[in-house]
Amino acid sequence: MKKASFLTSLSFVILIFSNSQLKSQTQKTMQTESKILFEKGEKVKNENFTGTAYLKMLVTNNPENPITVGNVTFEPGARNRWHKHLGGQILLVTDGVGYYQERGQPKKILRKGDVIKCPPNVEHWHGASIDSHFSHLAIGNSDKEAVIWLQPVTEEEYLK
Repeated sequence: MKKASFLTSLSFVILIFSNSQLKSQTQKTMQTESKILFEKGEKVKNENFTGTAYLKMLVTNNPENPITVGNVTFEPGARNRWHKHLGGQILLVTDGVGYYQERGQPKKILRKGDVIKCPPNVEHWHGASIDSHFSHLAIGNSDKEAVIWLQPVTEEEYLK
């Protein structure tokens, strides 16, 4: 009788432990999956970025909806050049820690959930912090889509 009771108790403990382990693993998987909001896309291969960045266009030119939406992901330390948008730009931060700076203004630290409204023709840059990746949705006006790329952000400007 004692042996049967012991085996029943042991089975119960193993069942609870297994359930706890499964629950823990499921939570870890869900946390990892929740971080990946949009596909990272293709590595940007032009001189408008310092470091490694990726772009996945989610919405492209469409006469019915004159906006573009791109998911931009920066590896730590990566950023784009100073630039301006003829139609302005909206940035919706989806992950990581990044920076945004308008010409002549202090650099802003950005985190998940932050929204930046960059007016038309305002020179600015954005990118990841030195020790974190950074992702945002970049929303533009496709009727006035032109981006005017300017000089690279210097190390001094980036680190200031």
